[in-house]
Amino acid sequence: MRVNRWLWVLTGFVACYSQAHEQVIAKKRGKASDIEEVMVWGAAKDSASAGYTNPTSLLTQEDMVAINATTTEDLVKYEPSLVIRKRYIGDSNGTLGMRGSNMFATSRSMVFADGVPLHYLLQSRWSGAPRWTLVSASEIAQVEILYGPFSAEYSGNAMGGVVLIETAIPQKREVHIDLDYFSQDFSAYGFSDRLNGYKTFISYGDKLGDLSLYLSYNRLENDSQPQTFYFDQDKNHSLPEVQAQFANAIPVTGFMKNQDVYAKDAYYFGDTGVEQAVTDNVKIKLGYDFGNWSTLLNLAYEDRTTLRDSPNSYVRDEAGQTVWSGNLEQDGLWLTIPANRLGASDLERKSLSTGLRLKGQLTDQVRMETTISDFRILKDNTRTSSRSLQDPLFNGSGQTTDYDHTGWQTFDIKLVLEDMGLEGMEWITGARRETYELNLDQYNSSDWAQGDNAGYTSRSGGETAINAAFVQLNWDINAHWDLALGGRYEEWESKHGYFTRSAAPTVLIAVDDNQRNQFSPKFSLGYAPADEWLVRYSLARAYRFPIVEELFSQSQSYASTTVARPDLKPENGLHHNLLLEKQFDSGYARINLFSETIQDAIESQSNILPGGASITSFSAVDEVQTDGVELILNYYGLLVPELDMRFNLTYTKSIIEDNSSAEGVNPDNSIEGNDYPRMPRWRSNLLLTYHASDRWDVSANVQYADKSFGRLQNDDIAEQVMGAQDGYTRVGAKTTYAVSDQLKCGLGVDNLTNQRSFVAHPWPGRTLYMSLSYSL
Repeated sequence: MRVNRWLWVLTGFVACYSQAHEQVIAKKRGKASDIEEVMVWGAAKDSASAGYTNPTSLLTQEDMVAINATTTEDLVKYEPSLVIRKRYIGDSNGTLGMRGSNMFATSRSMVFADGVPLHYLLQSRWSGAPRWTLVSASEIAQVEILYGPFSAEYSGNAMGGVVLIETAIPQKREVHIDLDYFSQDFSAYGFSDRLNGYKTFISYGDKLGDLSLYLSYNRLENDSQPQTFYFDQDKNHSLPEVQAQFANAIPVTGFMKNQDVYAKDAYYFGDTGVEQAVTDNVKIKLGYDFGNWSTLLNLAYEDRTTLRDSPNSYVRDEAGQTVWSGNLEQDGLWLTIPANRLGASDLERKSLSTGLRLKGQLTDQVRMETTISDFRILKDNTRTSSRSLQDPLFNGSGQTTDYDHTGWQTFDIKLVLEDMGLEGMEWITGARRETYELNLDQYNSSDWAQGDNAGYTSRSGGETAINAAFVQLNWDINAHWDLALGGRYEEWESKHGYFTRSAAPTVLIAVDDNQRNQFSPKFSLGYAPADEWLVRYSLARAYRFPIVEELFSQSQSYASTTVARPDLKPENGLHHNLLLEKQFDSGYARINLFSETIQDAIESQSNILPGGASITSFSAVDEVQTDGVELILNYYGLLVPELDMRFNLTYTKSIIEDNSSAEGVNPDNSIEGNDYPRMPRWRSNLLLTYHASDRWDVSANVQYADKSFGRLQNDDIAEQVMGAQDGYTRVGAKTTYAVSDQLKCGLGVDNLTNQRSFVAHPWPGRTLYMSLSYSL
């Protein structure tokens, strides 16, 4: 069916490129395409407080042309000191890390789209990824990135930084259609295949007097590479209990010898197979202008499924039949495939996000902006089978993980007072209320596909809330100096927390309510010795409060165990940034020296056991010191007017300075002096775009990162194995051609060299892209 579906797409490409030569001749004869003005409801200048404090980076639609972007997170993955862990196209776990906050410290970075939160401050690690798919890449007009918590406007969840997305608002009737096809070549261990997917995006917009209307539908389907490869290790043959266990071991072949992340011999027996990811998104935006005021209503609905029902076993018995579980013997090795390791899983997730933003002039000197948002999980249910569906011993049972009454609500209001007190003085003040609730149930099911409740295995949940108020003074002292002083006061509470223990999964253990108050001062001083030069020093204290999962989550499933930590304290960060910038007529060069000291850093630590199971707990590292330098060069018209470049290089040294609290418990396991996990020393990105004509762009990109560690102990030293944190150099290219003012077509490739590398899970292989865009 998919082949037939895409025959007409490929036919469109043939027609598209057959007209290319004719269009180039037309341009030479003086026929230039019109440049459409893109209107946004908010603009970069709206982040007024950040302009005096934070290092920033701005992406426009002109910059985005160089990127093979299927989903929103693709647009920011080449930005300085930023990493997106996107395991495959359509991945629901596209985590974000910025500066000294690694990709699993998801609650240290914030993402907003038209003022509505996309960050997921309920869970961390892979489950805490921003809900990127609530915004389609095709509707984005610009992205601004703020580095660090230097603005009083944002909480300690901005320790890494803030991503501000603004979408296009229709100024006339318009219809837009995107058709994208992508195909990946992937092989690792015993798996080798070509995997395909597609995306369809349709939007309609109109301007009816003072009312702006925008409707969109986005569907993405993709088959991913296996996300986990399973192994076991030879048992101790001298132990009597092991001898008894393997007395009737089945002789087999097929185990593949390699290494685990600790460089020990490991024998791989299978993988999770292809993941079939399908995401449907429906978006409604209504904007209304009246007098000096504007409103924008955002409604976004996501329906996501991820099916994994075809795991692979590499192991065969003497008769050549596939072996799915049991105690096995191969060439004198004693190995086990756990009964549940090659089971199937099926995720169904439905979410609804609602946001309303209002801004306007109260007086000539006072502007107001307020936003209210509500995010709720309508359904989030993952069903897992107890064995492989192909295992003759499978009886249909399984386990179910279900989220109930989970979501968040936010309300904030901000006032900007200009020229108050002295000329060039601006005051920004506001308040914010946030509430979060998470309830997670896990239970056995007699019928895994139906997910019936045959008895709880674990339950946990709770609520957190933050009330905050802030004020910031921005003062242009004179033509050369400016000053920002600010502070943020926050009241945090956790309440109604509960969890169960594995011995009594139906007995709820209540956790005492907790409250904390913190004040975070901010300071920034800027000096412009000449029109094209800027020096700025910024200093900030920031507190990041624990989220519900870190406090209360306690779960027991086939493959993983999570332990609650209700005693966690807030992370306490002291942040410095020294900026030196030189402006050019068509770009800028910038150096940032940054330093972060985080006390009581909350880190999740998973220990992977033989067979693939894991035990995860949250721990507090007493002090982590991160020092880094960023070199950024963005230039439009490099060497020749047609060539644009965005380049950045970052060196980051993140070290565990103090772990004395843990030493008192286990002095033989000190981690002081170790690298903080998932923090490569070097990162670099390059985007080059050559505008061959008004209609034709040719781009190339490079992403680089060196190896890091995945564990606090820094003992995961092996490379290019399942679970490793590999370095990589990924090269890509893209070309886009506008056949007419309405029709564009593109070709692209990522990971051109087909480099195999892992970031715990495997990065995608070489991926080809084809796209058609039509606007009316």
